[in-house]
Amino acid sequence: MLFLRVALISLLIALNTVLHVLPLLLVALIKALMPSKRLRLACNTALTGLAESWIGVNSSMWDRFTRTRLHVREDAAPAPDGHYLVLANHQSWVDILVLQKLFNRRAPFMRFFLKQQLFWVPLLGLAWWALDFPFMRRYTPKQIARRPELAGRDIEATRRACEKFSEIPVSIMNFVEGTRFTASKHASQSSPYRHLLKPKSGGVAFVLDAMGQGLDAILDVSIAYPAGSPSLLDLLADRVPEVRVRVRRRAIPAELLRGDYQNDREFRVRFQQWMNGLWSEKDADMTALLAGDAQS
Repeated sequence: MLFLRVALISLLIALNTVLHVLPLLLVALIKALMPSKRLRLACNTALTGLAESWIGVNSSMWDRFTRTRLHVREDAAPAPDGHYLVLANHQSWVDILVLQKLFNRRAPFMRFFLKQQLFWVPLLGLAWWALDFPFMRRYTPKQIARRPELAGRDIEATRRACEKFSEIPVSIMNFVEGTRFTASKHASQSSPYRHLLKPKSGGVAFVLDAMGQGLDAILDVSIAYPAGSPSLLDLLADRVPEVRVRVRRRAIPAELLRGDYQNDREFRVRFQQWMNGLWSEKDADMTALLAGDAQS
């Protein structure tokens, strides 16, 4: 019975994906052929509408096929035409579905920085490309040591993406820990936080440098699973009783909007201190959420 349930829901998700991605790719092709910027921006509206429809159907299936309860408290509702940087902790691939269900059609369409390898995911890779998701290629310290010019390429890729985002309403998503939380990663880092890995500040700093003046606020999202971190299979199998979420709207400190994070050590230390303070507050929010105090 469980196998049939998971197979049916997976089939419906796949069908929903095909039905939305194929017209999305057609609109992306039309956009590429448009002679004027105004017409290309009009195509962006159609592309975003298709993406939001895809997420909306997926969220409806969440409501229809699972008993998972989503408990949310947020400081203020985001504006659909705003510009936000969304920061969240990361425990599971379910986090992405939670964020999409939470913000779809309530905040600007969310875009993630993706690893370059994800471009080759069937259908979805092309869809992410058509929606201007930035693909990032990470270089190892050894590669940078051999070719120092590689060190700045991720910064330039971030800057190019942010230039596009400045023209449209957008929520730029960043999982600041850089990887999913596990007990072994937490121990190997000697993380000072109870529920979180150490934050990586570089990506946030690059986004604020590139378009900080154009951002309305930071949406700081804490996601907690009282029954333990779930897999996608757990969600499809209806084994996730509830998800608790706290959304804090944070102003962006003016002194952090301009600075050379890569080369100015003093600025980098200040930025990391601010990030660590934010993460300490998030850790306290996680403690409260897991204890059942969703109203904290």
